[in-house]
Amino acid sequence: QVQLVESGGGLVQAGGSLRLSCAASGSIFSINTMGWYRQAPGKQRELVARKSSGGSLDYADSLRGRFTVSMDNTKNTVYLQMNSLKPEDTAVYYCYADRTGATGGVEVYWGQGTQVTVSS
Repeated sequence: QVQLVESGGGLVQAGGSLRLSCAASGSIFSINTMGWYRQAPGKQRELVARKSSGGSLDYADSLRGRFTVSMDNTKNTVYLQMNSLKPEDTAVYYCYADRTGATGGVEVYWGQGTQVTVSS
């Protein structure tokens, strides 16, 4: 099992910045990928950005250049730096992790979510 605890959400004006953090604990030794998804009201959850243990990055095309995902392996923490925020970035942001389980299957874990609200 992997536990994910997020922090850093809040209210910010358009054009501002926020940094989200997500600390992983538990069976972290076989985590393959960590990252972030978001879900706006009335919309499906969508990928924001994620980073694999091998270093590969995956971003939503519309967010590339404004959002940056990074990891501190010493702290088992993934970050999301969000710059030039827009009202349409308002959503609940979820930390994501997947790992290879004991039977070889992929296990997916989610954080509890943190609200980001961007005012115009």
